[in-house]
Amino acid sequence: MSRERTRRVRIRRTWRGAAGAVAAIVLVGGGYAVANASTDVPAAKSAAGVKRPVDKHATGVGAVVSAANAFLNTLDADQQAKVLLDFSQANATAWSNLPCGSSCRPGIQLSSLTDTQLAAAMKVVKLATGTGKGTGYDQITQIIKADDVLNSAQSTSSAGPAPSGGASSTASADPSATAAPSSTATDVPTGTPPSGGPGGGGLGGYGSGVYFLAFLGTPSADGTWQLHFGGHHLAVNETYKKGKVAGASPFFIGVEPTTWTDDDGTTYSPLEKQRNGLLALTGSLSTEQLATAKLSASFSDVLLGPGEDGQFPETKEGIKVSSLSPKQKQLVQKAIHPWVANVDDATAKKLMKTYEHELNETYVAYSGGTGLDTQGDYVRIDGPGVWVEFVCQNGVVYRNQIHYHTVYRDHTRDYGSEFTFS
Repeated sequence: MSRERTRRVRIRRTWRGAAGAVAAIVLVGGGYAVANASTDVPAAKSAAGVKRPVDKHATGVGAVVSAANAFLNTLDADQQAKVLLDFSQANATAWSNLPCGSSCRPGIQLSSLTDTQLAAAMKVVKLATGTGKGTGYDQITQIIKADDVLNSAQSTSSAGPAPSGGASSTASADPSATAAPSSTATDVPTGTPPSGGPGGGGLGGYGSGVYFLAFLGTPSADGTWQLHFGGHHLAVNETYKKGKVAGASPFFIGVEPTTWTDDDGTTYSPLEKQRNGLLALTGSLSTEQLATAKLSASFSDVLLGPGEDGQFPETKEGIKVSSLSPKQKQLVQKAIHPWVANVDDATAKKLMKTYEHELNETYVAYSGGTGLDTQGDYVRIDGPGVWVEFVCQNGVVYRNQIHYHTVYRDHTRDYGSEFTFS
């Protein structure tokens, strides 16, 4: 059974108000448009009395650090205290796939920020993540938008049909892919909504305002620190050391509904690249290869989700990539890439080269079916470094559909290799 069904946590913080928070966060073309605010926030003396250096011409990690300083310069002392936290194991591992708000995440809540502060916060996330369409920052903004769909749908689940753009969905936009489960206008949420009550950004803690940003350690170009950002169905953990990205994982992404059409006619399928890559890979396997790749266990969630740090299986299972054809090996690499592309493009390229070198020692496995359209369909890629999981679960709000949970980890690079887990 889904953790979202069995572990329902009442959120602690209060939603700032739908009108203010939603107006502050508007998705436009994969990016944030913030009312009455510039996304290029100047470094101004904060209420904390400390003016942090900002270099608008910085590149790479320097640009992320500069943007982090610009964001901190918009905050007062109390707000900075919520953002600047120790880079401890307890703080770093405090992420979840649940709509549990601040009860399971550190940092400052987006709905508590002014428009200017929100723009500065999201600029940090944008500079730290990938630029590809459907990956990186574009994917992150779509995941956040999905939470507003859930918030809207859940709030109307006991009062008739969900609003257009909240309940309606379409098939995959890629005609070459197996269509994702689709819904019609009658596919509205049913049953009792998850607990949580009004507050925290939605009846169950859903909504674009219920996301949290923290800097674990002080952002710098030569020190060790982590960008910690997430909310329901999203956890971004990027660790920096001496001006380089030392770890781009754990990276958790999930989505419900899996695809939908907004009021303006725009269709979103945030995990389409992940799903299509795995479908192409498993679809290339012969009957004999599928038999080798099949796992005996069944899965209702990812193995290495929140709280499961370091719990990699001792023995790799499935079919070894060294036994696959050159074309199939390329499909393995293509399947891995959308998760790795969450980090900045330069770092993603380096990671992919590492995983390519390790490809022959990597394994592909699955459980359930390979269609990724039914509860329990599960695919895993496990290498010396890379670890990717994708699982289908029954919907929580859209209970007549399935939704996705996925995670990207690295056997040696999670949290920048700063912690040892038994």
